[in-house]
Amino acid sequence: MKREHAWRLFAAEYNDSMQEIKSEGEMMPSYVVSPLGAKVNRLFIVGVLTDVEQVSEGGDFVRAHVSDPTGVFTLYSGQYQPEVTEKLTMIDVPAFVAITGKSRAYIPDDGDRLYASVRPEQIVEVSNDVRDRWILDTCKRTKERIEAVKEALQMASPESSELQKIGYGTVLSEGVSYAVKMYPQIAVNRYIDMVKDALQYLTEGPKAVEFSDTLESLPSEDDTDFSRPSGKATAPQMVESGISEDQEETVLAVIRACEGDDGASWDMITEKCEAEGLDADTVDEVLNALMDKGLIYEPVLGTIKTT
Repeated sequence: MKREHAWRLFAAEYNDSMQEIKSEGEMMPSYVVSPLGAKVNRLFIVGVLTDVEQVSEGGDFVRAHVSDPTGVFTLYSGQYQPEVTEKLTMIDVPAFVAITGKSRAYIPDDGDRLYASVRPEQIVEVSNDVRDRWILDTCKRTKERIEAVKEALQMASPESSELQKIGYGTVLSEGVSYAVKMYPQIAVNRYIDMVKDALQYLTEGPKAVEFSDTLESLPSEDDTDFSRPSGKATAPQMVESGISEDQEETVLAVIRACEGDDGASWDMITEKCEAEGLDADTVDEVLNALMDKGLIYEPVLGTIKTT
């Protein structure tokens, strides 16, 4: 079975999710679909672990919360993840943590709304620098989803194939196509503000110059029309990722050369790619793009292997 992509998205977008694609067969994945088209089976989050609460008498089922600049993720871990459950209870809060986990959706009997949570698979304590890098990366990915939704809302028929024709990946195109059909309204301006607020959170420190380009490249609310047109869609512009095939091939070659049986560490890959003439930011972007394409994955947090 293909390993599912681990999405980077902020808590506010994830918690706004109201749609679920349920599995139709045994061992088939289910998805929580966000308003911006993140089709989430797995997700990667970094934030502040603020509390861990035992919700069963034996202590083998816990609820925890992880905060990012936009809101709070709710985590549930139990007897099927004993190592993660124990690790959660051992961390002194508050602490910066990185978590890879599965999406979970709960709809009460009255069917009023969907509640999205996370079942953690891996958790490690990290530095605030790792948290800052995750915020920036998540801002970039959210911006891409915003732009994809804008394009879809201007299409007379927002099909996945049409989004792929203008440069968006298969996974994102499928999610965005589903979202614009299933959500009666998508408050895109709210998510533009969310990204700007998250970036502003970072630009209050010494990294302002590094983040300013991303902040300035966000679409303007005044220039944005998010209503579905009834007429024929105008031809949108091709999406430019800024990553060349040569860069992707260079990074893939480095990973294959040093991954062995257990994979290669993110830092080792970055170091060897820098020796090939790629800067660290470019390496990060290429690694994320290769994950989106399903060419590499993270068997362990911070470790990369080819598929």
